[in-house]
Amino acid sequence: MRPVRFVALGDSLTEGVGDLTEDGPRGWAALLAPSLGAGTEFTNLAVSGAQTRDVLERQAPAALALRPDLVAVVVGVNDTLRHTFDIRAVAARLDQVYAACAREGATLLTACLPDPGAMLGLPSALAAPLARRQRAVNAVVHALSERYGAVHLDASDGGWIADRALWSADRLHPGERGHRRLAARFHTLLTAAGHATGRPPSLEPESPAPTRAASLL
Repeated sequence: MRPVRFVALGDSLTEGVGDLTEDGPRGWAALLAPSLGAGTEFTNLAVSGAQTRDVLERQAPAALALRPDLVAVVVGVNDTLRHTFDIRAVAARLDQVYAACAREGATLLTACLPDPGAMLGLPSALAAPLARRQRAVNAVVHALSERYGAVHLDASDGGWIADRALWSADRLHPGERGHRRLAARFHTLLTAAGHATGRPPSLEPESPAPTRAASLL
C-alpha cells in the first residue's frame, strides 16, 4: 500500500504564517501530515496573499499533477479584503476547484474561518462589512463541502478565537499553539472518516508564545 499523498492549497494560514521555525513557516498542514499515516508524502502549495483565483488557476493544477489522495483547500479571507469582492465569483471558483479534486478521486479537506475584522478588533464600521463577507464565504464553503463530501471543519466558532494564547502577535494568524490546535481538530475529523491512521499531532508548543512587547507592537 503506497503512502498517502497530501497536498495543501490556500493562503498564509496554510502556508504556516505565525508558526515560524528555523526552516521557515510550518503551519497546521505540515503538523497534520505525519499524523495521517506512515510515510505520508506532503506538499504545501499555499502562498501568502493568495485568493480563490490563485488557487483555481495556479495551485489546483499543480496539486492535481501530483495525483493526491487528500487535498486541503482553505482560502477566501483575502478575497473578502478586496474592493473587488464578489461572492458569486468566489463560489464559482471554489466549485471548480472542489469538482476538479473530486473528479480525480481526492478527498477534500475544508474549513470555515473566523471573521478577520473581529480578530483584528477593528471599529464596527470596518468590521461589519468584513463580517458579512466572511459569513457569505463560510456559507459557500459549507454548502460546497457538503456537496462534494469533504471533511469539513468549522473553525469560525468563538471559543478558540477568544483565546489569545493561540494567536500570533499579528492577531490575524494562529501562533504555534493555534496551528497545533487546528491540526489536531482536522486529525480528529479525518480519523473518524477513516483517512488518518497515525497518532494525533501534539498540542505542546516547541517555541515560546509571543512576548507582550511583540503583541503590543
